Amino acid sequence: MTTFERIYEAVKQIPCGKVATYGQVALMAGNPRWSRVVGYALHQNPAPGVIPCHRVVNREGRVAPAFAFGGSGAQRALLEQEGIVFKEDGTVDLATCLWQP
Repeated sequence: MTTFERIYEAVKQIPCGKVATYGQVALMAGNPRWSRVVGYALHQNPAPGVIPCHRVVNREGRVAPAFAFGGSGAQRALLEQEGIVFKEDGTVDLATCLWQP
């Protein structure tokens, strides 16, 4: 399995209504130092409807400023449709929405 395939498999595990950080995904994919690689992989997501890359946020709960599939507004909208709660500062409320596998 390639690095990107391992990342995609990890992202597929994030349940609806939860988010994971790039670091969490990197760790799940096999290397905690792959946070940036996770970003590259998700930007090239071959199956956005199958691989829920919108559920990955940074360690502060911020959505991607350049979300590959419609920009940060699109990512936030997708997350809100799943019931993800955002705080007043625009970050995901990680206390309630962070996935703990």
